[in-house]
Amino acid sequence: MPSAPSRKSFTRSLRFRLMVWNAAVVVVTACVTLVALREGVRITLIHELDQLLWEDLREIEIALNAHEDATTLHEQLDRKDAGHAQHKWFASLIGGDGKVRYQSKHAPLASVWASDGDASARTESEWRLTARAVPDGDVIIRVGASLESIHADVARLDQFVALAACGVLLIAPLCGYWLAGRATRPLAQIIATTAGLRPSQLHERLEIRGTHDELDQLSETFNRLLDRIGNYLQERRDFLANSAHELRTPLAAIRSSIEVALSGGRTNEEYKELLTDIIEESASLELLVNQLLLLSETETERLKVDKQQVQFNDLVEKAMDMFGGVAEFREIQLVCPALPSVVVYGNQQHLRQVVYNLLDNALKFTPAGGRVKVQLRVDHSEATIVFAVRDSGPGIPEDELPHVFDRFFQGSRPRAAAVEKRGTGLGLSICQAIIRAHDGTVEVESKIGEGTCITVRLPRGRGGDKPTPSSQDRDTTFQTA
Repeated sequence: MPSAPSRKSFTRSLRFRLMVWNAAVVVVTACVTLVALREGVRITLIHELDQLLWEDLREIEIALNAHEDATTLHEQLDRKDAGHAQHKWFASLIGGDGKVRYQSKHAPLASVWASDGDASARTESEWRLTARAVPDGDVIIRVGASLESIHADVARLDQFVALAACGVLLIAPLCGYWLAGRATRPLAQIIATTAGLRPSQLHERLEIRGTHDELDQLSETFNRLLDRIGNYLQERRDFLANSAHELRTPLAAIRSSIEVALSGGRTNEEYKELLTDIIEESASLELLVNQLLLLSETETERLKVDKQQVQFNDLVEKAMDMFGGVAEFREIQLVCPALPSVVVYGNQQHLRQVVYNLLDNALKFTPAGGRVKVQLRVDHSEATIVFAVRDSGPGIPEDELPHVFDRFFQGSRPRAAAVEKRGTGLGLSICQAIIRAHDGTVEVESKIGEGTCITVRLPRGRGGDKPTPSSQDRDTTFQTA
């Protein structure tokens, strides 16, 4: 019973199919070549026979034009007929009245046939004939020979062709199987290597043979895929570890507060204070969980972008109103030039979260007396809107710029030192994920001591824009007195 599945799997293998295809191509090509060769040889033999018959006809014609004695000519033709008996050569002389004046011993009993003047050849039954009328004469010369010898030669050639075809039919599958094995051996190595891969052993890579063929390209592509998978798994491990660490902090605070509350009698004010701490830590925990859920949606491409019309300038204005009090309290100048009326298609809640996160980050890292400038403009050449938030904070070191969108990344100096309470390190990661889900881009520019600018580009929607305010020079500015 085990042999049946084995045979079935073998016939379905790539090596077997390559063998069959190779053998079929070789056999068909060989057969066509041999048949063409056989036909070419047959035509060549007939052509050679026609040349010989033409020479004999010309010789007889010369004798007739020389007015040789008829008896002497007939004797010469009889001797030639006897000398070529094995080919059944013959000659006939036919008068203009249709009567036969001379006919060789081996001449067939055939109808009188001649050309109109030029020598020509034809096949009648098993004979090859050439005939011509003598110029200025009343005699038609007909010369011919049997095709039996040619048929015998062709028959021997047919035997050779049949033997050669049988040899090709036997050798082609064996050679095809061997060649298919050499061709698929790298593929078998790829299968064996990939079959042995484990998530914990993704350091293994496929061998690059240096042939630069399709299998080498496949190996290189697979190696790049393994690199991406390895990076993804490492990011997942880091993500889980960082998530556990961030979740542990508010949970530990909540537990400590509860343990303190249960450790002994407390006044109502003390209990209220402990409950307030628990609520704050629970809010932090809820925020972190919501952020993690949002990142999970973006990872699995389940972030819903319902493509509704969103008046983006309204989102910016509302954000300016909301953060105006915060800027005033922190003695930060919050400036926003006149906003053009623009529409984008997307999820209003998520886009609002992007605007709020960027403004919150800018205010968080800008010291008292600093300045945060918000800009919104339209790039008509690329049909995009450009939203930029620029602060005058301490800036981001150049070596940290590539990592600002990494999850849980929090700069170590000097930007992180500018805030008393560190965040979760997920805000910019969430912004980037939302912007990418809206087919946009986000970039960050920063210089130490000069500040940071984060620029968002989103495809602009068509229609739905509100009328532009009549005063183009209106500035919305929030600053302390």
